[in-house]
Amino acid sequence: MTKIKKLLVANRGEIAVRVIRACREQGIATVAVFSEADREALHVLMADEAHVIGPPPATESYLAIDTLIAVARRAGADAVHPGYGFLAENARFAEACGQAGLTFVGPPPAAIRAMGDKTAARKIARDLKVPMVPGTLEPLRSDDEAHALAREIGYPVMLKAAMGGGGKGMRLVRQESELADALRAARSEAGAAFGDAAVYLERAVSEPRHVEIQVLADAHGTIVHLGERECSIQRRHQKLIEESPSPVVDAELRARMGVAACRVARAAGYVNAGTVEFLLDADRNFYFLEMNTRLQVEHPVTELVTGIDLVREQLRIAAGEPLGYGQRDVSWRGWAIECRINAEDPFGGWLPSPGTITGLRPSTGPWVRDDSGAYEGYTIPRFYDTLLAKLIVWDTDRAGAVERMARALAEYKVVGVRTTIPALERIVAHPDFRAGRLSTAFLERVLPDLQANESRHATIALIAAVLTEQERTRQPASAPTEGAADASRWRRAAPRGWRGQ
Repeated sequence: MTKIKKLLVANRGEIAVRVIRACREQGIATVAVFSEADREALHVLMADEAHVIGPPPATESYLAIDTLIAVARRAGADAVHPGYGFLAENARFAEACGQAGLTFVGPPPAAIRAMGDKTAARKIARDLKVPMVPGTLEPLRSDDEAHALAREIGYPVMLKAAMGGGGKGMRLVRQESELADALRAARSEAGAAFGDAAVYLERAVSEPRHVEIQVLADAHGTIVHLGERECSIQRRHQKLIEESPSPVVDAELRARMGVAACRVARAAGYVNAGTVEFLLDADRNFYFLEMNTRLQVEHPVTELVTGIDLVREQLRIAAGEPLGYGQRDVSWRGWAIECRINAEDPFGGWLPSPGTITGLRPSTGPWVRDDSGAYEGYTIPRFYDTLLAKLIVWDTDRAGAVERMARALAEYKVVGVRTTIPALERIVAHPDFRAGRLSTAFLERVLPDLQANESRHATIALIAAVLTEQERTRQPASAPTEGAADASRWRRAAPRGWRGQ
């Protein structure tokens, strides 16, 4: 076993804060990295030291592998945690860490490649005879091939990025006349998000549930699953609300899905925390979608119902420790729900709402958890994901958890920017949500006015994107080593209890 002494967090926002807190509890020193847009970010204030890594565009900062490795070595780190997004599912980054003598807190590069390429993952699932939605097992080579295969599979179909996840590069195609435009859009989005424009086709399942299984695997051959998460409340394939357990999954179905997930992980040579995603149809038949080779945004709901700290387990596994427990030792208690609070205007086309938070009062109280990267006075940059915080509640049953979430959302106040809280309140109050009648089409089915607002503001969003790109191209690049002194001043000004050097 190799004890981790100092860890670089190759991410930002609430997940960077989450990892820093877990490290602090384990006595591990932390190194934050930040772009010039994130000088005042909470993870910069909380880490033991922080280093600037470039200008705001992620391609020049958080996605710059050579820069991140150089900072880790210069800071004397012996491990790297990628968080989620950015380089979390990038096999080249995991390899670069290993070549630099750094422990990568995540799966081996071979497992990332095996499951990160969604078409390769589908081949593994097929060989294991895990049920799959009909679709292609290779990336689409041309538009002509896409048209022919879509006709063979049958419309509607779903285009998906071969690499990455998080809803990027996904397009629903209802009829053949939509396919050409959808291909261009999906390839463009996939290329921008993951550096790989490859896409593949699947038959679209009508109003499915999105149910995923959390797995943990150590380097000694032990693999366990920690049950399911219901992630069906989505907007454009981006999750809004997650819960554990699922309202429709019983012990027998949980066991079958868990066995399938562990078989997929073992076949890929998986080590560390990962998530196997499934679609669940109206008859409760499940179909393999993909495996996310990283920590999920929604991991807290699993932590609350199992009592297992997933980030701590990631650190233990990366250090070579055995899990120390088996499947029979995993149990579930109560119900947990998570709402993602984003700096967006849900009644104004879901446009991002960057700006300064002039007032902030997070929810508190019994069994309420706030995982946040924000604070009063923080200016939200417009260059990154809009997630501000995750509000998570627990109770002994679903009805109690829903009521607790309704109360917590009503108490959560953010002033200065618009957030998704009003939309989340409407969803949680809706009779279909309270009855557990969920699907990936929930939002357009029960709250169509939110979908209409989105289409009306598409032109405004395009104009904003163009202006942002113009500003980006006018900004001069800075050397990655500049700004460390500024970060140190922020840490010295931080409240007591935040260590700095």
